[in-house]
Amino acid sequence: MIGKLKGVVDEIGDDHVVVDVHGVGYVAYCSVRTLSTLPAAGEAVTLFIETYVREDMLRLYGFLSELERGWFRLLQNVQGVGSKVALAILGTLSTGELGSAIALQDKAMVARAPGVGPKVAARIVAELKDKTPAYAGAFESSDIGLKRDLGEGVAPAPVADAVSALVNLGYSRDQAASAVSTASREAGDGAETRTLIRLGLKALSRV
Repeated sequence: MIGKLKGVVDEIGDDHVVVDVHGVGYVAYCSVRTLSTLPAAGEAVTLFIETYVREDMLRLYGFLSELERGWFRLLQNVQGVGSKVALAILGTLSTGELGSAIALQDKAMVARAPGVGPKVAARIVAELKDKTPAYAGAFESSDIGLKRDLGEGVAPAPVADAVSALVNLGYSRDQAASAVSTASREAGDGAETRTLIRLGLKALSRV
């Protein structure tokens, strides 16, 4: 079982990269997001690998972080999501965006990925909502609780109203929720809507 490859980029294709490890070229299939951020041919690279072994095939999937590999595994627990669809989702959304979309129950955001229809997107956000915090990543995890409350419609009124106000100003629901989460931490419990909006706008201006 191959868990990691550390070598030199030999070639980057449309859906894969060849990594030269001491003269042996390993083909690893990657998302378009991963492929776009790989170093140039001849430069060093480390990929976290998910190995699929079947009777007639051995295929490696490569990721730049353990977190991305974890999401790849998790997504395939949902009916209708195989390796191809999981890679398409990770190629469209960052791990942080995916975690936020699931927490907010934002089916449309997940459905942006090629090959993901409304039904599959709905299953993903429904079935993975309780597993999101563990796969949110250190930076995003602090926002997940608030976003889950928003997605389930149980967020405090000032928080929900502040998010709604920022969305009406043209920000995405994810951006608004992240900004209000930051504002809530700064203002403390019991902050009024206008305070959360003001601090939320301040947070958005720094992005």
